[in-house]
Amino acid sequence: MSRSPLIAVGAVLVVLGLIGFAIPMFTTQETTELARIGELKLQATETTSHIIPPLLSGGALVLGVVLIGAGLTLKK
Repeated sequence: MSRSPLIAVGAVLVVLGLIGFAIPMFTTQETTELARIGELKLQATETTSHIIPPLLSGGALVLGVVLIGAGLTLKK
């Protein structure tokens, strides 16, 4: 594998790890249609919270730094 893809993948992992530390929890919403009678619709919105474990964020950050280091030390 050449240098450039390793550095690019490493940089993406570092950014994802930092985002995981900065925003450890996010929520998503899903709207489902419960019933429909003619023009009348009955819908429900469900909110779900997702937590990013600090170990996962740290692992992505460390792996990204290792890949960047490996990409910089490889010979062309």
